[in-house]
Amino acid sequence: MTTIVKLDKALFTENSKEILNNKDLSVWTKKYVSGIESLTIKNAKGYVELLPFMGQIIWDLNFNGISLKLENMFDMPYPAKTIIDTYGCFAFHSGLLANGCPSSEDTHPMHGEFSVASINEAYLEVTDDSVALVSKYNYCQGFGYHYLACPKVTLKSNTTYIDIDMSVTNLGAQTMPLQYMCHMNYAYDDFAVIKSNVSDSAFKLRESIPAHVHPTPKWLAYNEKLKQLQKEGKTLSYLDEPDMYSPEIVFMADNLEQYVQEAQFTMQRKDGTTFFTEFNTKDFNSATRWIMKDDDLKVAAFVLPATCRPEGFLAAKQAGTLIYLQKNQSKSFHVCTGIK
Repeated sequence: MTTIVKLDKALFTENSKEILNNKDLSVWTKKYVSGIESLTIKNAKGYVELLPFMGQIIWDLNFNGISLKLENMFDMPYPAKTIIDTYGCFAFHSGLLANGCPSSEDTHPMHGEFSVASINEAYLEVTDDSVALVSKYNYCQGFGYHYLACPKVTLKSNTTYIDIDMSVTNLGAQTMPLQYMCHMNYAYDDFAVIKSNVSDSAFKLRESIPAHVHPTPKWLAYNEKLKQLQKEGKTLSYLDEPDMYSPEIVFMADNLEQYVQEAQFTMQRKDGTTFFTEFNTKDFNSATRWIMKDDDLKVAAFVLPATCRPEGFLAAKQAGTLIYLQKNQSKSFHVCTGIK
């Protein structure tokens, strides 16, 4: 049996409090001094912290005493117009009408309109061995698109992983474009090893240079080295040159469905801890690998599953990788991620 617990913003105060206890699972609420509401679901192994009314951002993920999220400059989530105004989270939903870094000709914000959306409704789904946070966002724009997005994050008893779901329904009369990336910002670790059941040759070094990337001679030379590696059918899978990952290093893979149906990626740290991400390539036919290490940000996003490359709306349209939803048509996505 599933019990529904509706969430009201009045439940969130500056003093953290427990609002539910269900055997191995408990739920805690608080409000940051920045005014952002936070909900944490705990089990015996760790916790997931979520922002139920702000794009259902996954602010932190922690298992076995290990925080899985990137090192960054943000001490808490802040009110934001785009995700880069509060870029300290473990994961966010990039999209949904447009995704990724906009080109100079694109008009959409960085990583799309949904990433920091003001959520209309949030509630818990509670079973004997799981607690899920469900958020609902009704996007409606005059003379524009109208959709309902329902992100969901589930934590089960005595596990070290979460399930991330997203469903999108086109409620408007006109056909709606859809771009979506489950943007997971995993913690960086020197000499980590990345593996997957997708061929290394699938990953290609990003050729375009977004506006936020400022190349240096050292970085350009390193990119040439990576291009040579690529010619050998290899990719960046061993983080053994930590001085070379600033600015960011980005690889992208297309048409994953030709390799596997169920994609499985891992990143093993020096201490043996192994992060993993799994998803179906029928839903996510593209993937990105994003590595960066400097004084402000340390991240090893070993796989970011997506419907297309994160190079903006116009690039996806030109490449023919946009998804289109007809009136009342829905599309769902699922990712499982955490520690093995």
